[in-house]
Amino acid sequence: MTTEKLLWEPTAEILEKSPMALFMKACASRAGRSFGSYDDFHAWTVADRETFWSAIWDDCGVIGEKGEEILENGERMLEARFFPQASLNFAENLLRHSGPGDAIVFRGEDKLSYRWSWDELRARVSQLQQAFAAMGIGEGDRVAAMMPNMPETIACMLATASLGAVWSSCSPDFGEQGVLDRFGQITPKLFIACDGYWYNGKLQDVSEKVRVVSKALGAAVLVVHYAGDAEALAASLPDGRTLDALMAPYLPKPLSFARLPFRHPLYVLFSSGTTGVPKCIVHSAGGTLLQHLKEHRLHCSLTENERLFYFTTCGWMMWNWLVSGLALGATLCLFDGSPFYPDGNVLFDYAQDEGFAVFGTSAKYIDALRKGGFTPRTTHDLSKLRLVASTGSPLSPEGFDFVYEGIRPGVQLASISGGTDIVSCFVLGVPVKPVWRGEIQGPGLGLAMDVWDEDGRPVRGEKGELVCTRAFPAMPVMFWNDPDGVKYRAAYFERFDNIWCHGDFAEWTAHGGIVIHGRSDATLNPGGVRIGTAEIYNQVEQLDEVAEALCIGQEWDDDVRVVLFVRLAAGRLLDEALEKTIRTRIRTGASPRHVPAKIVQVADIPRTKSGKIVELAVREVVHGRPVKNREALANPEALELYAGLEALKT
Repeated sequence: MTTEKLLWEPTAEILEKSPMALFMKACASRAGRSFGSYDDFHAWTVADRETFWSAIWDDCGVIGEKGEEILENGERMLEARFFPQASLNFAENLLRHSGPGDAIVFRGEDKLSYRWSWDELRARVSQLQQAFAAMGIGEGDRVAAMMPNMPETIACMLATASLGAVWSSCSPDFGEQGVLDRFGQITPKLFIACDGYWYNGKLQDVSEKVRVVSKALGAAVLVVHYAGDAEALAASLPDGRTLDALMAPYLPKPLSFARLPFRHPLYVLFSSGTTGVPKCIVHSAGGTLLQHLKEHRLHCSLTENERLFYFTTCGWMMWNWLVSGLALGATLCLFDGSPFYPDGNVLFDYAQDEGFAVFGTSAKYIDALRKGGFTPRTTHDLSKLRLVASTGSPLSPEGFDFVYEGIRPGVQLASISGGTDIVSCFVLGVPVKPVWRGEIQGPGLGLAMDVWDEDGRPVRGEKGELVCTRAFPAMPVMFWNDPDGVKYRAAYFERFDNIWCHGDFAEWTAHGGIVIHGRSDATLNPGGVRIGTAEIYNQVEQLDEVAEALCIGQEWDDDVRVVLFVRLAAGRLLDEALEKTIRTRIRTGASPRHVPAKIVQVADIPRTKSGKIVELAVREVVHGRPVKNREALANPEALELYAGLEALKT
C-alpha cells in the first residue's frame, strides 16, 4: 500500500478560521489547556465526553432544553445515557431558518427540476403536520416511505418528526418483498409512495408494487406525484390519497413541535439484509442531531447557504445524513436517477450550475469516472467545490489520485466510513489535517475509535478490528422487535465485553489516519493469515481490462483458498495472459499471499441497492448454502451465475 504521498494540506486560513479550528480554541479555553494537534484534541474529546458533547450542543445552537446532566452510566456502553434530562425536536432544529433563499434544489435526471425556498419548505411541512395530526399520527407512530430522493420526501419526514412520530424510508427500486421485509416489521400507520420514477431515461411504473405492499401493510397510503398518475393510483387503493389532496384543506400556519427526550426514536434504518431479514435499527433524535451537527459543521466546515450534495437514495443512511445539513442553513441539492444518464457529466453539470461546495458520492462512482475517461476539471467550472466526500466502500489510492488529477486540485478529499449502525461516521475528513494518498484523515471527535487484534489488544501498523471503546450519543436506541436487546448485543458486543465491535477490518497509519481493508466478516483467511478484500480490489480494479471484482474465501482441502471473480471490460475475455497480468499486479502491489488460487470471469457482480458488492451472499451460493434475503439486492439474478461453477470444483 502506497501512502507516503501528500495530496492536500490545510491553508493558514483553515488552520486559523475554520469551524474546527475555532472550536478547538474555544474548547482549549474552556478546558484551561492547549491542543498541539488534532490528535491531541481528539484524545481530549474522548477523555472528557461530558464537556465535549455539551460544547457541541452550545456551539451548534441546539434548540431545546439541555438539562444539567450530560452523561450518566458513561462507562457502560449499553447503559450510558447522554443528556438524560434534555428535551428537543429534530424537525425544529432543521427548520430554524426562513426566508426566500433556497432550502432545497432538485433534479430528477433530465425530466424535472425545481427548487423550494425556506419559506416554501416550512409552509409544506406545516400543511403536512396538520394533515398527519388529523390522521391521528403522533408520538411513536411509524411513517414509512418508498420514495425518490425529492423535496416532498424531506417535507414528509420533517412533518413526521415534528409530531414525535418515527420515520423510515427506502427507495422505489426495492422489490415488493424487500419493502415488506423492512416495513412489515415496524407496522407503519402511514405508507407514502411515489407514482413512478425515472431511471436511465426510462419510466419505471410502481403502481402494482404500491398496491401489493399497501395491502400487506394495511396502512393508509399517501401517493406523491412524480412520474406517473398519482390520482389514478390513489383511487385504486382502499385508503389512498394523493399528497396534493391531503394538503389542500390546510393553510400554512406557524409550526409547532413536540419536544421529547433526547433518546426519543427518530429513524428506523435497516441492515442490508443479505444474510437474513434486515435488522431494524432505531436511532434517536438527539443522538442523530448532535452527531450530524458535529460532522457537518466541524468535519465538513459546512456553513449557511453553501450547497451540499450527496448522491444517495432514500434507502441509504447517507440520505439521513444529507438532510441534516438543513440545520446549519445549507442548501440541499438532491438528485434522483442514474448518475450516467444521459452521460457521465450529469452530476458535474449540476455541480457547476449550482456551485456545490460539498460533493459526496461513492468510491465506485469515482472509479467509474476514472475508467470512463471523464475529467471534470477540464470540462466544468468547479471553482466553488472545496470538499469531495467518498464512502460506500474503501476508496483506492488510485481513486485518491483521480480526485486531484481528474476532478479538482486543491479540494479536501474526505474518505469517510461508518454506516447504518450509527447513521454517521467513525472515521472521516479532518479539515485541519493533511490528506495522504489512500488514507482516511482521522477518527471523528468524541468517538473512542481504535484498532484491536483478535485478543483485544490495541495495535498500530497492523490490521485488526475497528472498535469503539466508550459510549457515544449516536449509538442505536434499540433494534425494533428486540425487547431484551439480544439482537443488539449480538450485533456489536459479543466479540469484546463492553466494547463496540463495528465489523470493519482496519489499520492505523503513521500519520494518525486510518485505512479500511473491507468488512471483517468478509476477511479472507488463507493459511490462517487475515487478508482484507479491499487490498485485492485496490490492485485488480486498476487494470483497464477489469471493470469490477469480487473476492471470497472458498472452503477447500481443510483450508480456505482465495477466489477472485472479475467482470471484464466489454469485449474482453479472461485468457492466460490476462490471468498472469492480474496475478502479477496483485503479487507486486499487495503480496504473494493476496494472489488468488482461482480467477473466474463472470458477467455480473451482485450488489445491494446502495451499490455495495455482497461478498457474503456469493460465498453462501458458492458453498451451496441458501441466501436468505435476495430481495435486498439490486440485481439478485446475478447470484445464479455463481452456483455450481465448474471452475471451483477443482
